[in-house]
This record gives sequence, C-alpha cells and structure tokens, in this order.
Amino acid sequence: MRHQAREAVLRCLYRREFFDLSPEELLVEETELKEPAFAAALLRGVIEHQAEIDSLIDRRARGWGLDRLSLVDRNILRIGLYELLYGDTPPEVAIDEAVELAKAYGTEQAPRFINGILDRVWKEGRCARS
Repeated sequence: MRHQAREAVLRCLYRREFFDLSPEELLVEETELKEPAFAAALLRGVIEHQAEIDSLIDRRARGWGLDRLSLVDRNILRIGLYELLYGDTPPEVAIDEAVELAKAYGTEQAPRFINGILDRVWKEGRCARS
C-alpha cells in the first residue's frame, strides 16, 4: 500500500518540477490512493526539506550534480533521502523502496546509483551515531 503512495508522490514531485503547486493541489489528481495520509505527509516532508535534501544529493552524487540527474531519478532520491533522514520508515525499507521505484521509473543506471547514494548516507549516519 505504501509503495503505491510513494509512486503517487513521485508523480506529484515530477509535476511540481513544471508547476508551482501546493501538496494539496498536486495530490488532487491522485484519486486511487489507499494511504492518502502517508502520501500527503511524505509529499509535504520532501517539499519542506527539499533544500537540505538537494544539497545532500549535490554533495554525494560524485560527478553528477543535481542538475545532471534526470527529473525522475532526482525525485526518487528526494523521496528516499527524506524517508532515511526524517521519516519513520526503517532504513532498509526506505532504500529498497527507492531502488524499486528506480527500477520501474528511473534511467538504466538509476537503481545502482540511487542504492549507492542512499546506502552511503545511511552508513554515514549510523557511524555518526556510534
């Protein structure tokens, strides 16, 4: 069920690249949501923390600045990083879900690339807490 919500959030974030709409306006088109509260919280969270997330992507995407990533790959990373850093989703699930989104919607290299960045951020966070 939450996978479907993540797919909806990915579509919303993609639309937001072209239209300056609020989370509520973006979610209006997502009429089939089975977990609307989760989708709304995830979308609002990604948007609220987008500047920090984008800065992190820019620092971690060695040789691939934020502007060089495809819109879809960039937004999958935003979702995964938000869940890793600010959400209550277990890290392994957040990474796995982002990789699954990348396999379904991202570029050919996206699954490996997204897994690498999310795994590195997660491990750095665990080391910092140790």
